[in-house]
Amino acid sequence: MISGSPPDNAALHPHFARKKPCILLTNDDGINSEGLWAAYDALREIADVVVCAPATQQSAVGRSLSIFEPLRVNTVNRGGITAYAVGGKPTDSVILALFALDVKPDLIVSGINIGENLSYEAITTSGTVGAALEAANHGFPAVAFSLQIEDQKEKFEDARNLVDRFFETKGVIRDVITRIMEKGFPSFTHVINVNIPSVITGGYEITHLAEHLFVTGVEKRLDPRGKPYYWINGPLVTDAPEGTDVHAIHKGNISITPITLDCTAYAGTDELKNLFSL
Repeated sequence: MISGSPPDNAALHPHFARKKPCILLTNDDGINSEGLWAAYDALREIADVVVCAPATQQSAVGRSLSIFEPLRVNTVNRGGITAYAVGGKPTDSVILALFALDVKPDLIVSGINIGENLSYEAITTSGTVGAALEAANHGFPAVAFSLQIEDQKEKFEDARNLVDRFFETKGVIRDVITRIMEKGFPSFTHVINVNIPSVITGGYEITHLAEHLFVTGVEKRLDPRGKPYYWINGPLVTDAPEGTDVHAIHKGNISITPITLDCTAYAGTDELKNLFSL
């Protein structure tokens, strides 16, 4: 599935036309994330939704897998809804849902992530996007949803404070997924990465990835014994070239970026051939 051209998902999944498709819902913020359950509320009227997500916060783990330790799955109940909490990574949650719990989704949705997932950086580090990429790797079309936050500490505070923003975001999720169900998943695309601004002032914008999301920095501190330790930090990039996901979000537009699993740098092929020619 990974080699060659990306799959034609519209052809692979004609059962989008079914009356009520099955959606596997996951995330990287954990099973108790308000963002996850806001996504559930957005989708439950248009699909049969199965929730399988990490038991704990797993942000920035990318597409890492748990291959050196066993994984446990517990059922949890939220308002009468049974969900599955996986003691592992977002990718583990997708794999166990598909191959252990025997979920057979038509589409996999990851999110709502608390915090934007933009640029090359986020695509390779985000657990939210990582879960969607894992789904695509197994032949399932996947959509990742992330909500911009105005202050990075909001990611680690009580997300119920974001309820007003979730209301508008849920409308976006329902609309995006409904369009995909009605028209099919776009060809030559493995994942659709959707980023929603904290305040929506525009509409949808089809974008490509910016180079950076953060201005990377390292802060050195001393522990009580005088030994140094470090925090990786740095402010968010506030703008990027027009047409990028970062630029769209800062204009108040909803950024929609097609992502492929194929990381081959085709433009570099000829130069490599010359470099290694006999």
